[in-house]
Amino acid sequence: MTRLSIGIDGYNLALPRGTGVATYGFGLTETIREMGHSTLGVFGVDVGTRTETRELFFYDRIGRERLPETRRQRRRRIRREWLQMLRGATAAQVPMTDRVEKGAFAEKLPAFDRLVSLDGLFEIADRRLRHLDSFLTLHVDNPPDIMHWTYPVPVRLAGAKNIYTLHDLVPLKLPYTTLDRKGDYLRLIRHCLTSADHICTVSESSRNDILQLFPDVPANKVTNSYQTAPVPSDLLDRDAAEDARFVEGMFGLQHRDYFLFFGALDPKKNLVRIIEAYLTSQSKTPLVIVGARHWGTEQESRLFGGGGIALYGGPTAQGIRQLDYLPRSILLRLARGAKAVLFPSLYEGFGLPALEAIRLGTPVISSTTSSLPEVVGEAGLLVDPYDTNAIAEAIRALDTNPAIAQRLIDAGPAQIAKFSEAAYRQRLAAMYARVLQA
Repeated sequence: MTRLSIGIDGYNLALPRGTGVATYGFGLTETIREMGHSTLGVFGVDVGTRTETRELFFYDRIGRERLPETRRQRRRRIRREWLQMLRGATAAQVPMTDRVEKGAFAEKLPAFDRLVSLDGLFEIADRRLRHLDSFLTLHVDNPPDIMHWTYPVPVRLAGAKNIYTLHDLVPLKLPYTTLDRKGDYLRLIRHCLTSADHICTVSESSRNDILQLFPDVPANKVTNSYQTAPVPSDLLDRDAAEDARFVEGMFGLQHRDYFLFFGALDPKKNLVRIIEAYLTSQSKTPLVIVGARHWGTEQESRLFGGGGIALYGGPTAQGIRQLDYLPRSILLRLARGAKAVLFPSLYEGFGLPALEAIRLGTPVISSTTSSLPEVVGEAGLLVDPYDTNAIAEAIRALDTNPAIAQRLIDAGPAQIAKFSEAAYRQRLAAMYARVLQA
């Protein structure tokens, strides 16, 4: 394929703490670069008005909350945003120089070839969708051939083919598990499906959901590209014993002697049943839970009442440890040394933590629902996520029978091969070629 310019949004990349979609965006950008294409990062960070300070402000403000404003500043900003909402908006070019030391962002931001940013881009777009029922048109100098939005956002880039990745339709399939305003979400998805040049998704399960819930969408407009598990090669090449010593020294956990859950603490992750099943199993192996608390809703927040693990308002047994958000490099080391990763989610568009665990050589307990059988295959124990006893039986099996764990580990390489970087590049190349030819 001819060398292309492809834009990637920074909607999730700019969040203070990582998300699965941020990992997806990071991996997508790196894959596009490996394919020989140039990349443009499109962000909503305030970089000011002066060209010479835009790079400085971008790296100062990315991942942070908006700076405090005076009443006058806030009025001016809102007036400006309303004008941009009505007329369309233009993002400013952010110079790429060596003036700012960027080593601290190596795990957070891909190495974009170009950067543009508009203060409040995604908030302005949301306002336009609510008030005018249409997407915001964004302009940039020298637009890319393709703009690949990694998330359903109400923005369309002028001068480019616009692709939107819909990871799942959980707010429509399991409306009781998210805090989205369902009417607004449905309208957003309908606009994505009608205005997009193409729709990308990450599993056959999600593709089927899209085509079933929106039967007017042509099947050839929706591509399942899957995704890969972007585990750093230096971690995979490193002796596992080195990571084991690191985890023991930092957390006091022995290699293959703890179960691990990691991910956003939202209802579809099924954390209540995971904890119930762990307690029911009567395992003496610790359960480590890694997740940011702010994702929880009322039921999940009760799990962490009083600053420690609690179940339905009462304290649990001593085997459960909670860790807050961890940098990705440390989290992957922790996953590499676990006896198993517990990921029996109610519903997933893809289920990246499960694939990451398999790539690291760690057994997985996962679900028979949604995309997870596609992702986990024979490299995990699949259970009904609504059946606490089934989850507990799987925990007991891996806790007491090393042969089962070894069977799952041995099945890992064949499963990972289905989601290799080479296969991902081929699927993306085919999708981009089809979009440009349409």
